[in-house]
Amino acid sequence: MKRFLWLGIVLLALCVALSRRPAVHAATVMAPRFEVDLTWPRPLPNNWILGATIGVSTDAKDHVWIIHRPSSLEQNELHATTNPPTAQCCAGAPPILEFDQEGNLLRHWGGPGEGFDWPVSNHGITIDYQGNVWIGGNNRTPESGAPDDFVLKFTQDGKFLLQIGKPGQSKGSNDVANLRQPAKMFVDPKTNELYVADGYGNRRVIVFDADTGAYKRHWGAYGHQPDDANPGPYKPGEPPAQQFRNPVHCAQLSNDGLLYVCDRVNDRIQVFKPDGTFVKEAFFETGTLGSGSAWDIAFSRDPQQRFIYLADGENDKVRILDRTTLELLTSFGQGGRQPGEFYGVHSIATDSKGNIYTTETYRGQRVQRFVYKGLAPVTTKDQGVLWPKQSVR
Repeated sequence: MKRFLWLGIVLLALCVALSRRPAVHAATVMAPRFEVDLTWPRPLPNNWILGATIGVSTDAKDHVWIIHRPSSLEQNELHATTNPPTAQCCAGAPPILEFDQEGNLLRHWGGPGEGFDWPVSNHGITIDYQGNVWIGGNNRTPESGAPDDFVLKFTQDGKFLLQIGKPGQSKGSNDVANLRQPAKMFVDPKTNELYVADGYGNRRVIVFDADTGAYKRHWGAYGHQPDDANPGPYKPGEPPAQQFRNPVHCAQLSNDGLLYVCDRVNDRIQVFKPDGTFVKEAFFETGTLGSGSAWDIAFSRDPQQRFIYLADGENDKVRILDRTTLELLTSFGQGGRQPGEFYGVHSIATDSKGNIYTTETYRGQRVQRFVYKGLAPVTTKDQGVLWPKQSVR
């Protein structure tokens, strides 16, 4: 009898002890965390200011390159350029600017030159694995000049190397000689192939040899042959569109050989093998109308590229995704003009330290840096503005 009594006491004590232990939860979801850098970049010289800033990329030295549109500046932003000058401020900076990690301006160049066509409305910048500078253009209005149906390749000093396509010559999404307002480029270091998100006029990804410009292959949504028939406006709740809508806004290749494509107005990312075989897709904020939610992506800089940073210029946020599942983990930012806020966040890039750089189009007209602070548990789906923590006094 005593034996059973002692056994009962032991079991009761064990139950009490277990009831006092904290509940066992599933593994904590981790994601990168950031703070906006309030002091980056440093002020530009010569009373220069930026127009719509529509591209950002980093090079092997962690220098940050941006491209903007001086032509987008309003007249009252150009008073230093009138004859005679109306006032001391301001003038548009050259289209292409290079900054070091401290935010100092290192190089600046860009504009029409001998032997190539300069875009009427430049768009997107990529520094490839050899250090070459690639840009595109998205002019579509005949009154402004011929459409920008080409991409350009330069050295970092601005020496012209290659042009693929000619202005105003596109014959549509199955033309293999010309582009049609291309948005962004990426060069595969393993094959030296240029992938182009093509773009504002075409509905495809197209691939060229990055040295010669020779055509390789192209495809549309789901790997289909692209079709230029007008699909009509995007409507939430309808079956997924079988073709890309304009613009096809990014094409970025991961280290493990998957191509991620921003189908901006359809609020989705589609993933392909390099030969155009469709792999999967994911949708984000599918109630987003207007310019859509999937503008540009950058990968985290760990070897596995565990995370995707998705710029959403309509909702003015950067979303952090699990790259394997495309699951949304958390987001940051909100609409506004203060540091850490966005007005048309258009393009995004990372450096080797894991920092994020964003540029803003429309009247946003700036580049921002978000400093990587390591991994942290996800406690909210929307972090708001990543203002630096105040020091304790």
